[in-house]
Amino acid sequence: MPVRVVDTATPSSQPSSGQDTNAVQPTPPSCSLLTAGRCFAGTQNVSSLQKDEAWKVNVRIHGCDLEQGYLCGTMEALNVPLADTPVVTFWEGEIVDAKNYTFFTGKWEASPEDDVRHWSKFPSFTPLLSQVEIDGGKSVDLSNYPYIFMRWKEQYFVNVGVDCGLTIAGFYYVCFSCSDGSISGFYYDPNSSPFQKLELKCTNEKQSGFTFSSYELQ
Repeated sequence: MPVRVVDTATPSSQPSSGQDTNAVQPTPPSCSLLTAGRCFAGTQNVSSLQKDEAWKVNVRIHGCDLEQGYLCGTMEALNVPLADTPVVTFWEGEIVDAKNYTFFTGKWEASPEDDVRHWSKFPSFTPLLSQVEIDGGKSVDLSNYPYIFMRWKEQYFVNVGVDCGLTIAGFYYVCFSCSDGSISGFYYDPNSSPFQKLELKCTNEKQSGFTFSSYELQ
């Protein structure tokens, strides 16, 4: 949720070209650190040419369905200069599994070139690069891969209005480590500073999460 640079139109809701319902691929590896109830804390670097700046960020997962390649949660930015209170957003995520979604986004103003450029920021993506450049990774078996790749798209502000000075027009490319629950990500929005880095660590490794099929934020 970086500072708004220019107003952008609401992103198209058309289905992602990365979806391929006919592909037969194993489900991504089950990971006890990627479940509903898990919490993460860290920072998002929102530095620009004018100044260095980082926000403290908390993320909580509210739902996760690996079979459907879906998860959702909330993100809280704590020290946003333009806001009087922490800013909370609700986001929905796409898990790259070559079954429901591929590495090619197909929406939100992201081209295949943008996708490859952002995914390549993650060292764990390097072994997959050549195949992804060919077909978005449709033929890649990620079922035993030690990392889970995702896209997180903020859908709306929970506790502030759209006039808060921030934008949620973009989305995050995310890489999750199954070994320690660490998360790294890069925000993409053509109208914001490029490659704003998100770095999070799991804060409740010893607690169990609870999965549920419905939720409501008020």
